[in-house]
Amino acid sequence: VSLPVVTPDSVLELLDSVTDPEIPSLSIRDLGIVRSVHVDTLGKDTHVVVTISPTYSGCPATRVIEADIREAIEQAGIGNVSVKHQLNPPWTTDWITESGKQHLREAGIAPPACWASDPAANDAEIECPHCGSCNTRVLAGFGSTPCKALWHCTDCFEPFDYFKPH
Repeated sequence: VSLPVVTPDSVLELLDSVTDPEIPSLSIRDLGIVRSVHVDTLGKDTHVVVTISPTYSGCPATRVIEADIREAIEQAGIGNVSVKHQLNPPWTTDWITESGKQHLREAGIAPPACWASDPAANDAEIECPHCGSCNTRVLAGFGSTPCKALWHCTDCFEPFDYFKPH
């Protein structure tokens, strides 16, 4: 796919195809880690700078995501791509889009049940992504990745990952 005119919006559309390697059903845009896209054009040369906020410091998926961003943009005929990190403000689960939360549910992962920015919401009920029941309990503070916890539904008996708010 070659882009006739390179704009920040056209690059953002390309980034819809880049997914989180740990949650392949979730695009990095829906995850909320894409902070900005800047396009500089000088004659025939186009330089694209994508700024991302990693989900947490040291996330092992960050390098893979950077490579996938470069590959998606380069496949569109743009060879000059930079990926920068923006650590402040730090990424928060509040930035996951509603579409992203739906993709998490479809993948069997309960999305954050509250806003990370609302400390009073820590008592939120966690809904099972399989049956919708709130009769759930935590099994372990960490699930398949450090940003998730392992939960169990006492109605359908299915275990599931819960994407912890932070």
